[in-house]
Amino acid sequence: MGNKVASSTAMIEAIGLSKFYGPFAAAREISFSINQGELVAFLGPNGAGKSTTMKMLTGYLSPSEGSARIAGHDMFSDRIAGSKHLGYLPENGPLYPDMTPFSLLNFFADARGLERDYKKVRIEAVVEMCDLKTVLHKAISKLSKGFRQRVGMAQALLHEPDVLILDEPTAGLDPNQIREVRNTMRKLGETKTILLSTHILQEVEAMASRVIMINEGRKVFEGTVDDLKKVKGDLTDAFHKLTGAAA
Repeated sequence: MGNKVASSTAMIEAIGLSKFYGPFAAAREISFSINQGELVAFLGPNGAGKSTTMKMLTGYLSPSEGSARIAGHDMFSDRIAGSKHLGYLPENGPLYPDMTPFSLLNFFADARGLERDYKKVRIEAVVEMCDLKTVLHKAISKLSKGFRQRVGMAQALLHEPDVLILDEPTAGLDPNQIREVRNTMRKLGETKTILLSTHILQEVEAMASRVIMINEGRKVFEGTVDDLKKVKGDLTDAFHKLTGAAA
């Protein structure tokens, strides 16, 4: 991961993003840009506004102010075009429990208008990449959390997006499952632009080229992992220093 060179083409752009619920600001004037080929970690304590920001970036939530662009497409005015470039795995990704992984992937491929031969190739590719062969025809409701996360990841990768936004992809997984999901993300990071929300600081150190941290709806840090360590020795101490009492 570390020796891969990112290009200077911006693939994920947050431009002054704010989201207000009455007087409460879930996100306030958040701006950053992520270039093609970067894997950037998105950090912050619970309730900092990470999921809200990610939902605005994907076009799932309209910003109160500011704008979001994916691969140059404004996600408010041109969401369909932007979505073609985007794979999104929300936290606790919504899956249909009565479906099997195969029927779910088939359904999403049809919803995205994938042509029949291409659909077959892509389903085979994501089943292989996310290692779903053994559970392909089992009901999703019967799968472990690790397998459900992998089904969500497979769905996000189905249409070969060049941008991935992943919200806590390893939350609630055991150490073996975390390793598997991490390996999948490493492979993906060789060819894609990834924004990864996580609480696991070892994950950041192992994979991220850069870190963006928010606290109480505002961006409080942006820089490399080494820059973050300079704030306070190690990542855990730096996290506490930047997010204060909220951590």
